[in-house]
Amino acid sequence: MSATASSPAARKQGLPRLGLLIAVLGVVYGDIGTSPLYTLQASFGFLDPHHIGAEEVLGILSLVVWTLFLVVTVKYVLLVMRADNRGEGGILALMALAQRVSRFESTKRGLAIIGIIGASLFFGDGVITRAISVLSAVEGLEVSTPGLDPYVLLISVVVILGLFLIQSRGTERVGHFFGPVMAVWFVVIGALGIAQIAANPSVLSAISPVHALRFCLAYRGLAFVILGAVVLAVTGAEALYADMGHFGARPIRVSWLFYVFPCLIANYLGQGALVLRDPSAVANPFYLAVPAPFRLPMVVLATVATVIASQALISGAFSMGRQCMQLGFLPRLTVRHTGETEEGQIYIPQINYFLAVAVIILVLSFKTSAGLASAYGIAVTGTFLCTAILAMVVFRRAFHWPRIAAGVMFGFFMLLDGTFFAANSLKIIEGGWVPILIAIVLMALMTTWRRGRDLMFAKWQQDSLPLATFIARLPQSRTIRVPGIAVFLTGNPDYVPGTRMVRDWGRRAISCSPSGSRTACRSPPSSRACPSPAPSGSPASPSSSPATRTTCRGRSCTISSTTRCCTRGCCSSPWSMSMSRKWRPRSG
Repeated sequence: MSATASSPAARKQGLPRLGLLIAVLGVVYGDIGTSPLYTLQASFGFLDPHHIGAEEVLGILSLVVWTLFLVVTVKYVLLVMRADNRGEGGILALMALAQRVSRFESTKRGLAIIGIIGASLFFGDGVITRAISVLSAVEGLEVSTPGLDPYVLLISVVVILGLFLIQSRGTERVGHFFGPVMAVWFVVIGALGIAQIAANPSVLSAISPVHALRFCLAYRGLAFVILGAVVLAVTGAEALYADMGHFGARPIRVSWLFYVFPCLIANYLGQGALVLRDPSAVANPFYLAVPAPFRLPMVVLATVATVIASQALISGAFSMGRQCMQLGFLPRLTVRHTGETEEGQIYIPQINYFLAVAVIILVLSFKTSAGLASAYGIAVTGTFLCTAILAMVVFRRAFHWPRIAAGVMFGFFMLLDGTFFAANSLKIIEGGWVPILIAIVLMALMTTWRRGRDLMFAKWQQDSLPLATFIARLPQSRTIRVPGIAVFLTGNPDYVPGTRMVRDWGRRAISCSPSGSRTACRSPPSSRACPSPAPSGSPASPSSSPATRTTCRGRSCTISSTTRCCTRGCCSSPWSMSMSRKWRPRSG
C-alpha cells in the first residue's frame, strides 16, 4: 500500500446520489445506529434503580450526547476521515501515511507497532460487537413473548450464520438490500424519541455539558466506571473510517451529519425523558418507549437492524485484511472484488469464516448481551487511542498543522480516549480479556509473518540484481532485445524479477554473459547454438575463447570466458545457480 493521501479532486464533488446514501446507511451505520438498544440500559445499570433522579438521568444523557459529538462527529467525521490513503481508510492506512512523513527508522517502527495494535484490537472489537448486537436484539423477544426465552441462543446463531453467508454477494448488493431497512430504522427510533421528548421537554437540557460535569463531580469513582458503559454509544465509530474505501468520505459525512446523528440524539433523549417520567423504565428504556401493541414488530425490526449492524465491521474487516496483506502483516488471502465502480468493495472468504466462527463461540459462551457488555469496550477504546496518536503525526507532518494546534487538538482526544480505555480496563477480569486475547493472537501472527517476510526479502535481495543497475548496463551488454513489451509481475519494483533472470523458454538454451560479479541471462533465438569446445590440437579462433565442458544440475554445459551457455535453462555461475534453486526450468 503506498502511503499517499488522495487529493480532493480524486472524489466526485457535489451531493452524493440518493442510492449511494441509502447503501451507506445499510453498510456503515448499522452498528452505531443500533447502539440505543443497550447503551442507556447498561449505563443506568450501575445505579440503584430506586434512587435515580433527574440529576443522574440528565448527567448520563449529557455524557452520551457529548461522547457522540466529540468522538464521532469531530474526531472521525470532520478530522480523521480527511487522512485517506488513496481513498482507503482505517488505522493501517493512517499508519502508512504516518510512516511516510516520519524521518527516522525508529519512529517508523514505533508507528508500525501502534498500527498493528490498533488493527488487532479492531478485529477483536468486531467479534465482540457482532455478538452483543445480535443477542441484544433477539433478547427483545423476552419483553414481548416470554415463552421464546429458551430459544434466544438458537435464534441468535441462525441469524449470525445467515449474515455471514450473504457476504459473498458483495458490499454494494448488501448495502442496497440493507439500506432501506436502516433508513426505516432511523426514522422509527427518531420518531419514538421525539414522541417521548414532547411528553417531557425538560430532557432537552441534557444537551448542555454542565450536567455531565456535575454528574462526574458528584459521583467521581462511580462516574468513571459508568464511562465504560457510555462508550457503547460510539460502537462502530472506527468502522466509519475503515469503510471509506467502499463508498468514499463524502457520502459517509453527509449521511451522518444530516440523518444518522439527529435520529440517534432524538432517541437517546427520548429514552431519558421516559426514565424521568417513570424511573422503573431503566430496566429496558428502549423497548418500553415503544407502545405495547408495536413492541413485537419493533423486536423484529430491531433484530433485522442489528443483523445489518454487523455489516459495518465486517466490511471494515475485509478492508483492514487487505491492507494487512499489502503491508506484509498477513499471508496472501483470496480477495474478490464485488463492486463495479468502487475498487474498495471487496470480499475475503477466509476473514469471513474466521469472524463467523469467533462470533458464534462468543454467543454460546456468554449467552446474554449483559455478559458480553462486560467484554466490550476495551478493544474499541484501544483502537481510538491508537488512531489519535497516528492522526497527530499525520496532521502535523502531512497536513502541516502547527505543532501547538496538532498537539492541543489530538492531545485532547488522546486524553479522552485514554479515559475511556482506563474505565474499560476495569472489565478485564469480567470478560475484557476476550478481545485482548484475540488481539494478542493476531499481533503475534502479524509480527511473526512480517519478520519472516523481512528475512526472506533480505536473502532475496542478496541474490537479485537492482533494476537501475540492469538498465544502466543494457547499452553495453550483449543481451538480445526483441520487439514488443513483456510484463513481469513482482512484489518489489526496485529489483529485476527472478523470472526475467532465469527462465526456460521451451527447449531453447539460455545464454549468460558475465557482468561484474553477477551474470545477466538472455534467451537467444533458437537458431543460435551454444559455442562448442575447440577441436583437440587446433588453435582457438580469435573471436572465441577456450571453452570447457562441465555439468550443471546433471546437464551438459559449455563454458567459455566470454559466454556461459547451458542447455535447458541452467546456468553454471554461482549466482545463477542460486537463482535456479528458486526458479527451476520446466522439464522438456
